[in-house]
Order: sequence, then C-alpha cells, then structure tokens
Amino acid sequence: MSVPTFTLGPVTVYFGEKSGKYPDGNQVVVRGRDATAAFDTPLVANRLGPVLDAVDLVILGHVHEDHMAGLHRMPAVRVFAPKLDLAAAQSWDGLARHYGYRRQVLAEMRAKIERDFHYVPRPDAIGYPDGHVWNLGGVQVRAVHMPGHTAGHCVLLVEPEGVAFIGDIDLTGFGPYYGDGCSSLAAFRQTVDRIADLPARTWVTSHHKGVITERARFLELLNAFREKFDLRAQSILGALAAQPRSLDALVSHRFLYPPGYQDVYIEDAERKTILEHLDELVAAGRVALSEGFYRPVSG
Repeated sequence: MSVPTFTLGPVTVYFGEKSGKYPDGNQVVVRGRDATAAFDTPLVANRLGPVLDAVDLVILGHVHEDHMAGLHRMPAVRVFAPKLDLAAAQSWDGLARHYGYRRQVLAEMRAKIERDFHYVPRPDAIGYPDGHVWNLGGVQVRAVHMPGHTAGHCVLLVEPEGVAFIGDIDLTGFGPYYGDGCSSLAAFRQTVDRIADLPARTWVTSHHKGVITERARFLELLNAFREKFDLRAQSILGALAAQPRSLDALVSHRFLYPPGYQDVYIEDAERKTILEHLDELVAAGRVALSEGFYRPVSG
C-alpha cells in the first residue's frame, strides 16, 4: 500500500492513517548531505521499508508509545531523546514513571503497547538538551524545548527551511493532552503562548492535521487549541456549581474523553487532567477544597 507524502526541500512527511490520527502518526524524514534523520517512528514507519532502512539516526521529539512504534526494526540505529524524557525511552520502569498510572493500569498498558505498538525499550538512547543541533550536511535540526505534553517535549526545527515538527502540540479538535504523570498544564499553557514565535514557515504535527503551510491558518488552529484549556476549566466549574464534588465524582463525570469511551489508561488520564485544573483553580482562589469536596468560591 502506498503512503501519501509531502516534500519540502530535504524534508519528507509520510502520512499515517487519517493524516496520522492516533494510534498512528506522521513520519518525518530529513535527508542531509552526510546523514538522514527520522523524527519519531510512528506505526506508519513499519510500512516504509527502504525509507527507514536508510536512516542514520532517530530523534524523538518526546517519548510515548505511539512515537516509538518503529524502533523495534531499527536496533542498530542511534536514538536520541530529550533529556527529561530519556529514562522513559531507556526502560519500561522509566516509561511507567512517565505515565504515572496506577500499578494495575500499568500492567495492562505494557501488554497493550507491546501488542499494538511493537514496544521495545532503548537502553542505548542518548539524551539531548534544549538547543541541541544535529548537522546533517547542508541542513540542520535544532531542538526547542516545549514542555507540557511531557516534561521533555521538544519541537524539532529544520533549518534553514523553517520546517517545525511540533509533535503533540497537534492542533487537533481534541485539544492539548496533559494526562500523564510527567505532564503539566502550566507548562503547556506557556508552550502554546511561545510556539508562534518560532522562526518557522511550515508546521508539521504528529497527528491528524499533518502539514500547515500558511501562518494565518496555523495561528487559527493554535488559538482554537489554546481555548481548550479554559473550556475544560469552565466545564469543571460548571459541574461544581451544580453541586460540590469529590475528585472521584469528577473523574466519573468525564471532562477529557466522552463518557462511553474506554481504554486502559482513560480513568487515570482523566484524574491527572482534572487535578491539574483543580490545582490551578484552587491557587487562583476560584475553587476551595473542604472535607474531600471541591466547591466554587463565590464573589
């Protein structure tokens, strides 16, 4: 089966199913005079054959199962991961801490990602810092730390072409995901405010949107993506205005995923997301916690 592509100079994007909609993703390959780099390895990587065979290094913009799904077929290729996500790339124990889920959920999650994403740890992975540059020969890749989705999440900027692989700042209608133990709502807010200042002319997402070539369209999608932060907070405040609720009751209500949607990690992701908002609302004096129940603060 052929894979749709987009090419701009040394950069080629190989689109996963439904423009890389999760569980798939979009594969970026950058070909320099001296070396070829792949950004992440989503499920579509397993359909690319010789394209991935020619890669000299893999740069993970961040570490999650869907971004490591092709590493099993590249055991001898150098793998780089952001320093703050490195332990998650190197071992299952590190990835388990990264997820931050309950023990029983982690056991199910490991079985799921080994089955569905060909998960293998990479103890040989090399950590890279913010600002690190890979010179591929005539083209370079620069890492820009943009945390929130994970602690180490980076944008990979191809220079001088101005192509920014923005990873899971994916501009989807679902909105930002910050439901793991390593995620941060506050950091993600700052990232979304900063990303428009990157010297980019083309933006590539891991999922769903794919390639955006017009700045006005990028900013439109980014603003809609940003609005999800406050829409979720308002939804939580609305539920608390109807009646005070415990964290467990809020998790059962669902604010991130539809009530009928099930997967092994959903409840834990809901809990982390809601708690991030509650902590923010309590700090702002808009919500109070008393005897295990959250209540809106009037006035």
